[in-house]
Amino acid sequence: MNYFTDNRDLSFIFTTTDLSDIIGLYENNFSEKELYGYAPDSFADACENYRRILEVTGDIAARIIALRSEQIDREPHILKDGKVILSPPLQKCLQALRQAELMGVTISRKYGGLNLPSFLFTMMVEIISQADASIQNIFGLQGISSIIEEYADETLKQKYLPRFADGSATGAMALTEDEAGSDLQNVKMKAGQHSDGTWRLKGVKRFITNGCAEVLLVLARSEPGTTDGLGLSLFLCEGDSTVTVRRLEEKMGIHGSPTCELSFQDTPAYLIGERQRGLVTYVLALLNGARLATAAQAVGISQAAFNEAQAYAQARKQYGRKIETIPAVAEMLTTMKVAIEASRAFVYETARIMDLSVGMARRLHSENVAPDEKKILRKKTKKFERLTNLLTSCVKYYCSEMSIWVTRDAMQVMGGSGYMQDYPAERYYRDARITNIYEGTSQMQVLSAVKGILNGTMEKYFEECSHVEWNRNQRALAKKLLHGRKLLAAAVEHLNGRKDNQLVDLCSRNLVDMATEILMGYLLLQQSRHSSRKEKIARMFITKLEPILIMKARHIKSTDKRCLQDYAQIVEKEAIVK
Repeated sequence: MNYFTDNRDLSFIFTTTDLSDIIGLYENNFSEKELYGYAPDSFADACENYRRILEVTGDIAARIIALRSEQIDREPHILKDGKVILSPPLQKCLQALRQAELMGVTISRKYGGLNLPSFLFTMMVEIISQADASIQNIFGLQGISSIIEEYADETLKQKYLPRFADGSATGAMALTEDEAGSDLQNVKMKAGQHSDGTWRLKGVKRFITNGCAEVLLVLARSEPGTTDGLGLSLFLCEGDSTVTVRRLEEKMGIHGSPTCELSFQDTPAYLIGERQRGLVTYVLALLNGARLATAAQAVGISQAAFNEAQAYAQARKQYGRKIETIPAVAEMLTTMKVAIEASRAFVYETARIMDLSVGMARRLHSENVAPDEKKILRKKTKKFERLTNLLTSCVKYYCSEMSIWVTRDAMQVMGGSGYMQDYPAERYYRDARITNIYEGTSQMQVLSAVKGILNGTMEKYFEECSHVEWNRNQRALAKKLLHGRKLLAAAVEHLNGRKDNQLVDLCSRNLVDMATEILMGYLLLQQSRHSSRKEKIARMFITKLEPILIMKARHIKSTDKRCLQDYAQIVEKEAIVK
């Protein structure tokens, strides 16, 4: 078994996606072959390298990680003297990833990495998540190395990036505090600069995934007397004796991922980039990557749950027949499968856009760029940055919500067996439940995404997606999507005309749902050009979507603020709107 080659849809996306622009930007005309023998020398060579890496990841996921996932779920880590001892099965899995040299794949070859674009890293994230979502939390956090490489000074890069590349260091993002979860502007962790220029951190961080890591990126208040985001900077520190794990959180799921409360006592730290840009620049870049990884994690969990439910439905007999032949069960399984493939298409389109954004920004700031090219690059970079910020919020929201109902329905297909720990279905549900909470709750993602819908960024992207030569069947489906776009445009016009922020907040979820589902319709329709099976999936998705869009558009136009006005009477608290 191999979690890449056996996943036909993932292989389909890898094969049919045009990666030429991304590879061209990341490989810089294949100029590194002479410096690093393992670097590709052509587009075909790069694609073959990528395929081999995915196959190795798929093999480790199926042969080593998945076989230990039940042990990882049930065997706790140990907290001793302020430090965490990871469980033996988790250590075994991490060691396998290190030995395969997969722990620092996005890092440049200069520092020992493989220089992989986000598109490939995201595929690895999904593959590992299908095997065990909690392992992915540690593996995925290696992505913080991208922030170090992008913004830290060369001394820090030389010191830490090779450790990420060889797997001797794992990472953590220490952002959250008791009073600063979604509202990171409220961070109170202090960063003080001594007379010799060195920095020290003091304070407490909570809910830190892999907080026992060797290297931490910490958001802290560097400007005394400030209370907003402009007073925050980003720092790198080591998990040394000055960093104490005060407690390991006891959680519903992802048990293999150590979630820590950390105490920093005059911890030596290094400033990343410039002061006062910690939240507004660097954490935003961190969160874009984290949101995309969480979306891929949600898809991986959903795929595992679907596989379990489908296998059970094929084997289980009731009333003298396999339960997969019962219409209600068959409908559940097809709906789950279509949702997973629609979400997966969205994940890798977002990864592609993110790679174009990063690659063009690198090219823009590189040497020997002609003024005319620089002007074009600057315009394109801004466009892809806007799209990245919009799509990462949308994809994280949609895929995490999707994973919750897919894992729930997988348990339902299996009946009482799905509720028992004899099967992994209940674990998939427990693991999925965190995906719409961490890295920004669904509510926060919706509020972030709605701006890009109201200002027309998404509609411009629809226009690009629709400029395709369709066959007759595809044109009929594209017409349904165009009708959906008109409904969405009318809803946007309605809300923009009201100029009422509270009303926008109340309608934002329906608005984001409409935009996200229309986009996924276009992505499935584009895929259908390569596969008759995909045309069936696109038809099912878009046909079911049409009445949903009508309903949501009507709901937006009929929404008022009564739930806020009547808040006091309904929940017996002070009214929000007077």
